[in-house]
Amino acid sequence: MALKVAVQMDPIEKINIQGDSTFALMLEAQARGHELFYYTPDKLSMLNGEIFATMQPVSVRDEKGRHCTLGEAVRCNLREMDVVLLRQDPPFDLAYITSTHLLERVHPHTLVVNNPRFVRESPEKIFVTEFPQLMPATLITRDKAEIESFRAQHGDVVMKPLYGNGGAAVFKVSEKDPNFGSLFDLFSVTFREPWVVQRFLPEVKQGDKRIILVDGVAKGAVNRVPAENDIRSNMVRGGAAETTMLTPREQAICNTIGPALKERGLLFTGIDVIDGNLTEINVTSPTGIRAIKRLGGPDLAVAIWDAIEAKRRG
Repeated sequence: MALKVAVQMDPIEKINIQGDSTFALMLEAQARGHELFYYTPDKLSMLNGEIFATMQPVSVRDEKGRHCTLGEAVRCNLREMDVVLLRQDPPFDLAYITSTHLLERVHPHTLVVNNPRFVRESPEKIFVTEFPQLMPATLITRDKAEIESFRAQHGDVVMKPLYGNGGAAVFKVSEKDPNFGSLFDLFSVTFREPWVVQRFLPEVKQGDKRIILVDGVAKGAVNRVPAENDIRSNMVRGGAAETTMLTPREQAICNTIGPALKERGLLFTGIDVIDGNLTEINVTSPTGIRAIKRLGGPDLAVAIWDAIEAKRRG
C-alpha cells in the first residue's frame, strides 16, 4: 500500500534528527515506499472551501547535516493526499487552532493524524483534567487568591503556562516563597490565559516518565530524569533519558485513558507520569520515539504506521 503522505511540520532544516519523532515517522514512511511531501503551516490556504498547501517532495536519510533532500515546490489540494501528519510544535495559539480548522475540512477523506478537531478540543493541560482521579491536585486559574489558598493547602507547588511546551516557564514555588508575588506579576503580564498550578511532586527527581500510546494502547516508555538543580525533565532542558518499564499503576492509567484517546482519533499521544500521577496528555506533536528506540526499546514508528495503514484500509 503506497500512500501519498504530507507532513505539516516546523522547518525541516532546523530539526534535531537525533530526537525528532516526526523525522522518525518520515524515515519509516519512506522505508515502506510511501511518497513524502513536506510543508510548513504558513503554506496552508483555503480557496472556496478547498484546502491547498504549497509543498515539496522530500526524501530523508538518518545522517546529521544532510538529513533531507527537497524537490521543487508544488501546490496541491490536500484531498489528493492519503495522509497528513499534523506535527508542528506548539505554542498552541490561534495560528495552531486555525490550522486545525483548515485540516478538518479534508479529514477523514484524507486521514489527518492526529484528528484535527480533537487536537483543537483536547488542549494538553486541560484534556488531562477529565481524569482527576489520576492526577496530582491541580488548579487552573489566574486568580491570586485561589493560588494562595491552593498553596496554603498543598505547600510547594509548580506553576506553568496553560499552553506552554517543552518545559518553558515552569516554576517551583514553595509555600512561603518570597518570590511568589513577583512571579505572579510576571505571569499576569506575560500570559492572557489562566495558568496551571499543581501540587509539587518531589519524586520528579527520580524521573518524569513519557509513555507513548498508539491508538489508545501503551507501546513504550522512556524515563526522563531532570538535570541537577532543575525540576524540568524535558530532554530539551537537559533531562537524561533512561530505560524503564511500566508499573501496574502506569498501565492502569493507560487503560483508563486509552478508550478516550481512541474515540477521539488521537492515534499518536504521549503522556507524562510522575510517581504514578498523570500530569499531561500530549496530542499536538508528541516526542519520545527516537529515545525509546535508542535505549533498546521498540521502534514505535513501526507501530504508528501499522495503525495508520490499518485505518486507510479501514
